[in-house]
Amino acid sequence: MSSSSRDSIMNSFSMNGGDGKNSYANNSSYQRDILSDTQLVVAENITAMLGELGFPEYIKVADLGCSSGPNTYLAMSGIVNTIIDSYHQKGRTDSPEIDCFLNDLPENDFNTTFKLLPSFQEGLKTDLKEREALDPKYRDSFHMWSVLSDSLLDLVSEGLVKESQVDAFNMPFYDPNEVEMKEVLEREGSFEINKIETREFAVHYASSSEDVVDESSDQFKKWQSIANIIRCISESILVPHFGEAIMDRLFHRYAIHVAKHLTVSTRPTKSTVNIIVSLTRK
Repeated sequence: MSSSSRDSIMNSFSMNGGDGKNSYANNSSYQRDILSDTQLVVAENITAMLGELGFPEYIKVADLGCSSGPNTYLAMSGIVNTIIDSYHQKGRTDSPEIDCFLNDLPENDFNTTFKLLPSFQEGLKTDLKEREALDPKYRDSFHMWSVLSDSLLDLVSEGLVKESQVDAFNMPFYDPNEVEMKEVLEREGSFEINKIETREFAVHYASSSEDVVDESSDQFKKWQSIANIIRCISESILVPHFGEAIMDRLFHRYAIHVAKHLTVSTRPTKSTVNIIVSLTRK
């Protein structure tokens, strides 16, 4: 078969371009439904694959039959969100760099597809904002535990704690959102939920542009009191693993990190979150 004949046959399989009434873009709801129905299977396989690859820093995603219209972006956004969620569930806050490639026959109407690219980008931004709003790791409550990790690493640098001890330690803490709390209660089944709501309390940062801590100041007593709040609820977990001797030094370093975090004026006001639940036993 000549190359011209082969190209002619290949191009005959291109979908109708444009966005008219007979276009693929406006007549592919069936394909879109199939994409939606298969997303769970795709997500499971992506998660398994990432584990086998060791959660790489760079990932390429290709749709080898993207056609024209919005369907390819539905597939791509599902894959991208699954990748990011998988990294976060693994405890990785550094999402990988993801390249998305759209491929199809030469006569495919890529122009119609690329016109929808800004909407795809905005959708990903919206997904990210929603994820940050729901993901416990984006709240200050999680930051308080990440500060503890930083403080422990300070003690590693000072030779007071072994790095292997820090690597082997996990803080059994999780800050659920309202949706997760409701799902757990409904799954357990012993209670009727009378009311459930989320209250946010603003964290106001001190007015200072200096990333320097004066440990002799009265203000530092405030930072130490915050460190003591964390100490009183975590020391019973820390001591069996690291020993009691380092506790004073650990939470002194904690207070210093809190001071640096809360006294930089460029940081926006954040909030801590509390979930209020009223239940009646069935």
